[in-house]
Amino acid sequence: MLTHTLNVTPEDADVRVDILVTKALPEVIPSRMFVKRLLDEGRLQVNGKLVKACYKVQAGDSVAIDVCVADYPDERIKPEDVALDIVYEDDALIALNKAVGIAVHPASGHYGGTLVNALVHHFGSLSDVNGAKRPGIVHRLDKETSGVLLVAKTNMAHARLAKQFEGHTIIKKYVALVEGEVQFDEGVIDAPIGEHPKYHDLRCIAREGEGKEASTRYKVVKRHKNCTAVALFPTTGRTHQLRLHMRHLRHAILGDEKYGNKGNFVRLALHAQSITFAHPLNKLLMEISVPLPAEFLPYW
Repeated sequence: MLTHTLNVTPEDADVRVDILVTKALPEVIPSRMFVKRLLDEGRLQVNGKLVKACYKVQAGDSVAIDVCVADYPDERIKPEDVALDIVYEDDALIALNKAVGIAVHPASGHYGGTLVNALVHHFGSLSDVNGAKRPGIVHRLDKETSGVLLVAKTNMAHARLAKQFEGHTIIKKYVALVEGEVQFDEGVIDAPIGEHPKYHDLRCIAREGEGKEASTRYKVVKRHKNCTAVALFPTTGRTHQLRLHMRHLRHAILGDEKYGNKGNFVRLALHAQSITFAHPLNKLLMEISVPLPAEFLPYW
């Protein structure tokens, strides 16, 4: 049994508990019906008490959710013999160069063809901190984004890496091609990110005082006639942060079907080039980088 705990913030106050949990833990909770089952079985409680699905949470509430492997159908983690581009491996972790177009983990209704399915096939044992649906997964990349991704082999490694992500001490460098010619050589985008009011799979720039804090540093690498190659350094890790922040700067990432123009590049022009972190066992600083995709090379 694995317990997930959510501490309700003021911005989430007065939201139904089934909606809150489904949105907050999309990789763990596939649907509101799933939440209802947990409530009926007493495995979801607010402040240690049983509640109904319509209960509206309040700031300061503590929501505890108990899930286990048996909650998910077997096909969610079915091993699949899919090639992995492993760039580093030791007893604690694996670093992969994730290909564009592959999802990191299963989602509701889509249980195969993910990085997790490949990991289960290639590795006998991975961390289970995040449950059976996400073995070894400490962080994620969008399906449309390629690049370096860390996978934890042990729970200790997972916990120590997760602490670095939460403390924003891990340095992540992305490279991207964006629309137009970026005026300044470098800068910082500070714009909070919140839930999209209409589409659950999208995010939006929130109004001042709302949403979650998000910050990205950018640096121009090379300007072209109709686009700019940039390096991006997010200091927070919000969903779709880089895509939203570059659009907010009025330089959407090329090939972005969610927040820009899908047709102006062959793919989403976003690649996680490197990650710098303290090794979870010996605490030595490590930098792992992967090559640029071939389609990016003419612009660098």
